[in-house]
Amino acid sequence: MPLPHVHSNSPFHRMENPILLSLLQRTTTNPDKKSSKSGGGGGGGGGGGGSGGLFRMFKLLPMLSTGCKMVALLGRPRKHLLTDNATTVTLFGYRKGRICLAIQEDPHRLPIFVIELPMLTTSFHKEMASDVVRLALETDTKTRKKKLLEEFVWAVFCNGRKIGHSIRRKNMSDDEVHVIKLLRGVSMGAGVLPSPNEKESADDGELTYLRARFERAVGSKDSESLYMINPDGASGQELSIFFVRVH
Repeated sequence: MPLPHVHSNSPFHRMENPILLSLLQRTTTNPDKKSSKSGGGGGGGGGGGGSGGLFRMFKLLPMLSTGCKMVALLGRPRKHLLTDNATTVTLFGYRKGRICLAIQEDPHRLPIFVIELPMLTTSFHKEMASDVVRLALETDTKTRKKKLLEEFVWAVFCNGRKIGHSIRRKNMSDDEVHVIKLLRGVSMGAGVLPSPNEKESADDGELTYLRARFERAVGSKDSESLYMINPDGASGQELSIFFVRVH
């Protein structure tokens, strides 16, 4: 499936935000520097066939459930698995609940940003069927005293559609702390985690997660973007996240 286009009637154009539009454009104009190295296993250039491994892994969650619960063993303190300064992003949630976004500069430390998105986990899974997901978070403020990711109220867009508003967490919930602790020794992967509460798991479904390394680009004090680093070396960006502050 080709990359989704930003039409003139999309929320991004209605916001008339040139910063956000320029960030979104990067996902379609990024040079294909590594395509020749990846060897074209299975078709050269068309949408879904060229997607990286993490999205494919996430779509196989029903088959991976038992094995991926072993991630609890991987979560024990160990040598840092990252060899660069990439940012770690985790998207997780119960299948019948909302999905959460956590950003860590170091997977062994607490997140610098945690927010529950106004989106069901199952809806996020459906968006992944397109092989490209763009999340955009926009905040409206009248001061520049705070750093961008310190803002609290965010309008959230997914693939060009506004899905609601969220408030950044001041303090993580017990379930969020549980996920971060289990994954502190994992740099990337997708699967199902053991729930801290068996009854809650029975009511809300399995606790799923997607974790990957991201290239973090700071455009200004009012704009940042995160681009997923594909583990298979492909240049296409399956998941991109944009933060913009308007005045």
